[in-house]
Amino acid sequence: MLTPTGERIELANGAARAEVGTLAAVLCSLRIGGIDITEPIPVDESPSFCNGTVLVPWPNRVRDARWNYDGRVLQLDVTEPARGNALHGLLQFTEHEVRERTDTSVTLGADVAPQHGWPFQLDSWVRFELLPNGIDVTHGVLNNGELPAPYATGTHPFLRIGDVPVGELSFTAPAASYFAVDERLNPTGELAVTDTPFDLRQPRLVSELELDTAYGGLNTTDRVSAVLAARDGSTVSVLQDDDWEYLQVFTTNIYPGPDGPKAAIAVEPMTAPPDALNSGLGLRWLEPGELWEGSWGLRYSGGATR
Repeated sequence: MLTPTGERIELANGAARAEVGTLAAVLCSLRIGGIDITEPIPVDESPSFCNGTVLVPWPNRVRDARWNYDGRVLQLDVTEPARGNALHGLLQFTEHEVRERTDTSVTLGADVAPQHGWPFQLDSWVRFELLPNGIDVTHGVLNNGELPAPYATGTHPFLRIGDVPVGELSFTAPAASYFAVDERLNPTGELAVTDTPFDLRQPRLVSELELDTAYGGLNTTDRVSAVLAARDGSTVSVLQDDDWEYLQVFTTNIYPGPDGPKAAIAVEPMTAPPDALNSGLGLRWLEPGELWEGSWGLRYSGGATR
């Protein structure tokens, strides 16, 4: 059935269930033993706040939607008009084709074609593999063009633990630095988190956080870059490969829910920070014919929650 998120593909593995939409390769839902660990996207709705979407070939923002390539200023389309930036790459509204599919996995792919401010040809794909306690997501890209091409990627899941109000959950991220931003949320510098409101190295209640902040200096153990925890000991952990060196954390009190606006938290693995096309931080340059793959994931641990 076609929906605002495209065809919704159901995956199952033991007590785990997931739905993936073909529009923007979006993770529509993820449940473990009946516990939602992501904010589910209703079948008849588009993703709120980019929930679950894949960000290719850059995550976050490009300042003024402009960047320099080979001595030229390239102008991307402005997709964040209120701030004058280019936001979340070029595949946010692109239908993906199903390339491989099993009961527990699906691979979706799409071309990143030459367009305004982007003279490159990439083949992009995302593979979702459902596990009994979570999901692994592998992003891949092949430079099909004749020019070396820049590339970064990210994703935008909103996390939860069952019916526990998100504001009552605690959040931890082992990040040593954060990116300060200006009034248009463009980065102005990378700073140490020590003695700042941005320090997430010890658990903090989500209700106390006001963040739309990128983090670096991830000091991960067993790939864990962030943990959301309930009082009963249940947790959702975010995993990132070594190539995924950055994390965006976004909190809001106006996420749409069935009973009205509510608190929510997006925890967004990224291979590069905001404005990477200009700064070069985390940016990967792919030679013609070069391929890259890298993964992130989610893991649930715990029993039933209220």
